[in-house]
Amino acid sequence: MAEIRSHALSIAGTDTDAGKTVLTAALVAYWRKYRPDRSLGLMKPLQSGTGDREFFTEVFDLDQSPESITPQYLQAPLAPPLAAEKEGRTIDLAVVWRELQHLRQQRDFCLVEFLGGLGSPVTRELTVADLARDWRLPTLLVVPVKLGSISHAVANVALARQMKVDLRGIVLNCVEPRTEEDIAKWTPKDLIESLTQVPVLGCIPYLENVKDTEKLAAIAASLDLETMWG
Repeated sequence: MAEIRSHALSIAGTDTDAGKTVLTAALVAYWRKYRPDRSLGLMKPLQSGTGDREFFTEVFDLDQSPESITPQYLQAPLAPPLAAEKEGRTIDLAVVWRELQHLRQQRDFCLVEFLGGLGSPVTRELTVADLARDWRLPTLLVVPVKLGSISHAVANVALARQMKVDLRGIVLNCVEPRTEEDIAKWTPKDLIESLTQVPVLGCIPYLENVKDTEKLAAIAASLDLETMWG
């Protein structure tokens, strides 16, 4: 087997629509703006229905085939095991793993955006947390700024700890327009860090245009990147 030479980072969330895609896009935009001399690979291992792969290929020139971005693509917007069963297919994680290994051999750094939350099912037996652990991917947890997010953050961090996921930090994300008061009230950094013992690396503001790569790069630059990259 060829030596894996690149580092990698995975993006997970507390749930669907937590803001994983915005954070991933911000990191891609940052990398392309500030580290143009180093190659970046992007993967969405599984996708159910139209979504992230189409967004990424529209916004960025990734120089990757659709299959290398999303090795397992399902039509129905359902949990992967249910979507696969609906289509009479089997989710083949060996294909995903091979594509990830190949991508890491070719690129200096790889970003892997998972689906749903850490507890989201990938197959009938495995969750996102299982893949993050088994594939030894340092992981960021995206927490949306809304009522109830503290408990969701605590629960996902507890799962990550139980599954021995290398959780590098938490990134807050404003899924809707939020004031500083809203952020402090619904996702107080000090309380989340106290309860989870995981650093909060920053907060992504609400973006009306999520395709503005300059704004995305600036947002990534405002985060604690040193802790993130490791």
